[in-house]
This record gives sequence, C-alpha cells and structure tokens, in this order.
Amino acid sequence: MEVKKAKNLEESLAVRLEEAIREQEEDLVMWNEFDRSLVRISDVRVHYKKIAGVKIPEFDELVFDIRPFNVFSNPKWWLSGIESLKKLLALVIEKDLAQEKLELLEYARKKTTQKVNLYEKVQIPAYEDAILKIKRYLEDEDNLAKAAQKIVKNRQQKAMEAHL
Repeated sequence: MEVKKAKNLEESLAVRLEEAIREQEEDLVMWNEFDRSLVRISDVRVHYKKIAGVKIPEFDELVFDIRPFNVFSNPKWWLSGIESLKKLLALVIEKDLAQEKLELLEYARKKTTQKVNLYEKVQIPAYEDAILKIKRYLEDEDNLAKAAQKIVKNRQQKAMEAHL
C-alpha cells in the first residue's frame, strides 16, 4: 500500500513539474538574461520515517541562499522569476525524493517477497518433513516399547505358569 502511495505521489509530482515547466516555456527567452547565480540551494531539509523497518526520506523544505542584487538596475520580473525558480527547484527536489522513496520501498517489498517465498516454499516444507520424520520415529519408539512390554509380560506369565 505504501508503494502504491509513493508511486501516486511521484506521478503527481512529475505532472506538476511538467505543468510548471510548460508555464515557464513562454518566458524562456527572458530566462536567458536571468543571473542564475542569484539563487542557490543552501539546504534540503528532510526527515526520515520508518516504513516496514526501512528509513524513508520525507521532504520538508528547501532553504535558499539568495544573493543580493539591485532591483532598480535589473529587470523587474527577476523578483517573480526568483519565486518561480524556487517553486521549480522545490518540485524537482521533492520529485527526486519521491523517486528515491519509491525505489527504497520497491526494494524492501522485493526483499520481503523473497523472504516470504523462501519460508513458504523451502523452509516451512523442510520443517514439516522434519516434524513428520520425528513423529514417525517417536511412534516407532512407542510401538517398540509396547511390543517389548508385551514380550516381557508374556515371558512373566509363562514363567508363572511353569512354577505352578
């Protein structure tokens, strides 16, 4: 179920990212004059959540370093451009983390499936065979013990009859 949730999240983030990029395509020419060194990611804040014993990264936030610039000597759209860039970068990082989460969960599911198959198809049948052999051995021992008791009882009866 967690794998399905992760897959849906990753797909929805991919769609949102594509839409955001499509929105920016109209202004693609203007982005050529944008100074890319203005915005830098200084930290990606992530917390980890355990799902089925596996630590999974969960996106919290991005911390940006925005270099100061003169608003009056640069194009006025740069302020909204910085916000757009922040949103795009956040979507990209969040999508990457969702992809990593999906891969980790898929790997854990694969390993768990392998273990279940090992137990169901190899180890449990082997233990059932061993239990059956032990049961038969104990039944044989019990039968031999009963037979030995009957022999001893018969000998004692014959010995008693011989004395009388």
